[in-house]
Amino acid sequence: MPEPKPELQTEQKLLEALKHYFGYTSFRPGQAQIIESLFAGRDSLVLMPTGGGKSMCYQLPATLLPGVTIVVSPLIALMKDQVDSLTRQGIAAAFVNSSLDADTINGIFQRLGAGELKLLYVAPERLNNHYFLQGLMNLQISLFAIDEAHCISQWGHDFRPAYTRLHQLKNNFPHVPIMALTATADVTTRKDILTQLNLQNPYIHLDSFDRPNIRFTLADKYNGAQQVLGYVKKRGQDSGIIYCNSRWQVEKLSKTLAGAGVNCSAYHAGMEVEIRNHVQEGFTKDNIQVVVATVAFGLGINKSNVRYVIHFEPPRTLESYYQEIGRAGRDGLSAEALFLYDEKDVARIKKRISEGENEARVNVEMQRFNAMNGFIDAQTCRRQVVLNYFAEFTEQGCGNCDICLDPPSQFDALDPAQKVLSCVYRIQQQGDIEHVISVLRGNGSPKVVELGHDKVSTFGIGKDKTPGYWFSIVRQLIHLGYLQQDIAQQSALCLTEASRSILKGQEPLMLASPRLQKASYWQRDRQEKKYDKALFAKLRVLRKTIADAEDIPPFIVFSDATLSELAKVKPQSQSEMLSVSGIGDIKLARYGQPFIELIQEHEA
Repeated sequence: MPEPKPELQTEQKLLEALKHYFGYTSFRPGQAQIIESLFAGRDSLVLMPTGGGKSMCYQLPATLLPGVTIVVSPLIALMKDQVDSLTRQGIAAAFVNSSLDADTINGIFQRLGAGELKLLYVAPERLNNHYFLQGLMNLQISLFAIDEAHCISQWGHDFRPAYTRLHQLKNNFPHVPIMALTATADVTTRKDILTQLNLQNPYIHLDSFDRPNIRFTLADKYNGAQQVLGYVKKRGQDSGIIYCNSRWQVEKLSKTLAGAGVNCSAYHAGMEVEIRNHVQEGFTKDNIQVVVATVAFGLGINKSNVRYVIHFEPPRTLESYYQEIGRAGRDGLSAEALFLYDEKDVARIKKRISEGENEARVNVEMQRFNAMNGFIDAQTCRRQVVLNYFAEFTEQGCGNCDICLDPPSQFDALDPAQKVLSCVYRIQQQGDIEHVISVLRGNGSPKVVELGHDKVSTFGIGKDKTPGYWFSIVRQLIHLGYLQQDIAQQSALCLTEASRSILKGQEPLMLASPRLQKASYWQRDRQEKKYDKALFAKLRVLRKTIADAEDIPPFIVFSDATLSELAKVKPQSQSEMLSVSGIGDIKLARYGQPFIELIQEHEA
């Protein structure tokens, strides 16, 4: 490969290209150094959080380097979004995958041969094809960029065999730099990536894993579907993703939400490819508000304005969890990760892991799930738990998780505990947690009436407290051994011998104060830039109209962050509009005028 021209390494050249193509006036931390190492011909390993600007590290150099940059990307939808966005920024890009017919692919190869393309996106499986590799040998290739590089590692949380065969790139193209990029990889996975790809004297950039704009919230799951429904309703028209562990749960929850009027769709690997593509496209284009999905709805999510991610059940690893919540708030605006916790889910996952046939693999997976449990059981800042896991040690609380916002405390819980235990005794140990709470709160459900439990003396004695409050008390009494769940009797609550002293008030009892989902958890960050909300709403409508006309996702036109700045700055001319972050020369020429006219009309 010809050496890059020295003048292309100047900071001024890089900044001019950054503003011209992407509309930014400065690099994010680490980007300039990564790009400089590439121009020096070095391999690199780049770890940046989702939304941290990884793609800029290879997209910008591709516009300046001779020849073509080959990008290895895992999913068809992700390739399409990236290419659509680059094309509208004036950068010649294309992808080759199974969604294209032979004539289209031949046309792309002709453009490659003529030197008309700066970036070509391919799946890892394509690079395992001998004839495709032979074709690449005849091209001037400046860089191989391998996105989602954690897939290379057998210890990574998304093991993909085709990635493990990418080591042949160094054999076939020894002088072409390789840039491996990922958002989540622990120390073991990082070492495995370097070894598998045979990177030579690589420049390693380990950015902060922190995503401070994402609020971490964990809540007890006591009536999961209704909790999710209430949350989604509070978020209005915000886009969100809800993750479940099974296809069955995805179908059930999505039907519940849709039945309550939520604009949502299900997504899992058992669905037809055409249906999955329709759902993903509808979500990306803001036609579907919420997607309920398994992890199959994963790496291809390039949508920048997802405002929340809900985990209805626990992921198996902190890497998976962090990768999944990273789909929220990619535009840098406030977002939330809500985790609904039920110990029965944890027990079920541990059982599945232990049933694995490979003992070494079982041990590794169990160790990683234990780290996930450490996050669940945390009594200190949850962000600290996550960052420390990724070897980014911090002593300060984040101020933006449920632990920091509502620190755990204890209270004299003898009275509420006696109410619970007495209720279990009065109904003759015939009900599970939900049934006991219904009796305590005076809810005359059909089952409560059928069993005559609306006539017991404890019926309604806890109606002044929420279901979540009582769920927290019951769960702690189970943990402390005052109650047991009889699995043989539909998880009915049973008194233990130890409960006798509590019922008689013979000893004190301190419990953790129920940490309920306070309204403040759901609110946007108050420090977010103030902008004209009415104008922002109009700008969103205009953006959607333009995007629909071009058949692209709205965020490709402008991100929410750019719209909010437009609604704050209110530029009246093209020169003023160029000062807005995310608007470069190409996008200004393509989209600027209608937005300027709308702002002028709004201000008139």
